[in-house]
Amino acid sequence: MKIAITGGIGAGKSYVCRRLEKRGISIYDCDSAAKRLIRTSPEIQSALRHLVGDEVFHEKVLQKQLLARFVTSSEANANAVNDIIHPAVAHDFEASGMQWLESAIFFDSGFDKRVAIDKVICVSAPERIRIQRVMERDHINEERVLAWIRRQMSQEDVIKRSDFVIVNDGIQDIEEQIDIIIKQIRQQV
Repeated sequence: MKIAITGGIGAGKSYVCRRLEKRGISIYDCDSAAKRLIRTSPEIQSALRHLVGDEVFHEKVLQKQLLARFVTSSEANANAVNDIIHPAVAHDFEASGMQWLESAIFFDSGFDKRVAIDKVICVSAPERIRIQRVMERDHINEERVLAWIRRQMSQEDVIKRSDFVIVNDGIQDIEEQIDIIIKQIRQQV
């Protein structure tokens, strides 16, 4: 069974994944994989150079700010970059043999159509908590966090499309929620 963990920025996906890893569950991190593939894949580097320009890499190092400006300048640009990176990540996940993956933009990116996933777990948290977490983690102001949140699919829509929800609000017991979900998944195998 293939399982995806998703949720908006600041919801606590990474925290939940660390809890799952302590239980012996290996989780494929799509964000880390994308960074690794950009760094190591000549095909991806060539496609990005063709799309953005040769200056997107300087001495084989990705110029993140340049790529970010390109991606955020239009939806067409964002889609073009995603069409290079997301298929490579999907292929890498399939080749990994892993059953669990973490993807912040699982539905937003269309990743749900690129890989066969049996169950989706959404990690959610109240917006105020998400904003605070990201401000502290990334040392950015509330306006920037809100802009980031607004670019992602709404938490409500992600929840509707998911099979399970873990509420990471600092009140509800995460371990108990994980126990319940794992038990339900095992009953379905």
